[in-house]
Amino acid sequence: MDAIRLGTIGSGMIVHEILDSVMLTDGITLEAVYSRSAEKGAELAKRYGCGKCYTGLDSLFADTDVNVVYIASPNLLHYPQAKRALLAGKSVICEKPFVTRLEQAQELRSLAAERGLFLIEAAPTAWLPNFAVLRRELPKLGRVHLVMANYSQYSSRYDLLLRGETPNVFNPAFAGGALMDLNFYNILLNVLLFGTPKAAKYYANRFRDLADTSGTVILEYDGFISANSAAKDSRGVNSFQIEGEQGFLYIEDGSNGLKSIRVVTEVGEALYNEQPDPNRWHYEIRALTAHLLREDRELFCERLDTTIETVALMERIRRGAGLVFPGDA
Repeated sequence: MDAIRLGTIGSGMIVHEILDSVMLTDGITLEAVYSRSAEKGAELAKRYGCGKCYTGLDSLFADTDVNVVYIASPNLLHYPQAKRALLAGKSVICEKPFVTRLEQAQELRSLAAERGLFLIEAAPTAWLPNFAVLRRELPKLGRVHLVMANYSQYSSRYDLLLRGETPNVFNPAFAGGALMDLNFYNILLNVLLFGTPKAAKYYANRFRDLADTSGTVILEYDGFISANSAAKDSRGVNSFQIEGEQGFLYIEDGSNGLKSIRVVTEVGEALYNEQPDPNRWHYEIRALTAHLLREDRELFCERLDTTIETVALMERIRRGAGLVFPGDA
């Protein structure tokens, strides 16, 4: 790939974060934006110096200058939009959570492979320098016995929920909820470090029988338990701690960003941070751009395997908790 000419779907905060990083990265440029709102799309295009703004997906997918589509729409739209992009010959970078069902992920993987296209989930975790530190330091703990994670971020849209509205982030019709948003990062980090658990159960707090506003997922691995909490209806201290027979490892600010890694063992204590730039999206975009330009298919296939493993686990967790989304059999 000689250059990444990006087309974006969506105009929310995460799109701005990604495009801020695109502006600072060589080899990737913003070619076109799509938004259902002409006003929001025009504002986004103007801010990032883009001359093309579409209010129809057909126009975006027909644009021959666009070779990669970045999808940041409501969760339930990820699958149909990713499929249409692949069918139009575009590689896809899709925001987390990738899709809601395993069969969708497998179909998209097959479609991308058939057409020689790249298919990538936009989750920064594995691209972060501190993730490599985490993998390097984890064996120092010896046998792991306990993992405890929390990611709480009070949502202003929860206030709308309390007033009787149903914003997308809490709407099952759009695959909303705390599990699919904040707790995704906790679950992903568990999968990256330990693989798929042998058992999983979600204890969810729900509002008016809508999507979950907070809750705790218990993952059972051979020899240890991982407890993962997330909340969009309350505030708390975000952290991720792994405890083993020889010591413990503490991730400041938790699974989303890996701000620093503190390792305490019988022989001493050390604090690591190889991310001088606090913006985690900068690392993700720089890494994705470099690997896409090199067409590193083996690496992207490995990352997609992890994505599909996570999709399968997330589906099992939410179905077990009675969280039903459109299209579920």
